[in-house]
Amino acid sequence: MAISKEDKIFNCVNYTVLLIIALLCLYPFIYMLALSLNSGRDTLRGGITIYPRDFTLANYGAILRDKLILSAYKITILRTIIGTISNVFITALVAYGLSEQRLPGRKYIMIYMVIPMFFGGGLIPYYLVLREYRLLNTFWVYIIPGLFSIWNCIVMKTSFQGIPQSLKESMRIDGANELQIFFKVIFPLSLPMFAAISLFVAVGHWNDWFTGAYFVQKTELVPVQTYLQMIMTRDMRAFLEKDLAVKMSQELMGKDLTDYSKITSFSLRIAAVLVGTLPILFVYPFLQKYFVKGVLIGSIKG
Repeated sequence: MAISKEDKIFNCVNYTVLLIIALLCLYPFIYMLALSLNSGRDTLRGGITIYPRDFTLANYGAILRDKLILSAYKITILRTIIGTISNVFITALVAYGLSEQRLPGRKYIMIYMVIPMFFGGGLIPYYLVLREYRLLNTFWVYIIPGLFSIWNCIVMKTSFQGIPQSLKESMRIDGANELQIFFKVIFPLSLPMFAAISLFVAVGHWNDWFTGAYFVQKTELVPVQTYLQMIMTRDMRAFLEKDLAVKMSQELMGKDLTDYSKITSFSLRIAAVLVGTLPILFVYPFLQKYFVKGVLIGSIKG
């Protein structure tokens, strides 16, 4: 079928507008990347747009030489993987049970579970609960409180209710139990929804700085975002002097000590933000094909 002239004009305008919007969304990251790869002192002159004028890796070197950043990355990667898998799995099991019409009292269970969404106990009661369960200053303070999400449960429940009951009944007739039905029927048919929710949960774990700042005091358990928050709020000069002392102790004084003349607190902050942001951005392209479809699946029914 031939495309009409009106459709061609519409597609041209539509693609142009979308391209402009995409560039506007992408430019801040390109700009920050250019600033982080540019000499801090040269940046103060202004005029940096999309590429560095005085290229240097000194900003990233100062960040990555801190031993705490490697420990923080390990903690963040572990909590993101373990937290995402456990949250999605447990929430999906609860949602599957609530999606079954034959579950007695399921409406009352839903009401009971929804109440905490609107009425929270506050920070101090939450802290006391974590203390009583001995979760403070442990790795599990990142995992256990986030094992279940009522909002994700509602989305999953809505998605599961759209799956024909005949598929599940035929599995039960063949002797399958509920776990087998879940993994052989529910999970494959809901893969886009699982991918979308997993992305949301993973980003939430990766970006969480609050838990590490308020409930963890051991530096070896601090995640990347809390580490970056410490860098953004503490004295940059003290950070640079600490890193300079480390380099001098490693007998690197005659090699690249002049790089420190290219670092400023502003350029260091920009590099620190990108160190914590870019890794999670690389995950999105692999899940993008599931994203829109997964979000729509859970929003069809109310």
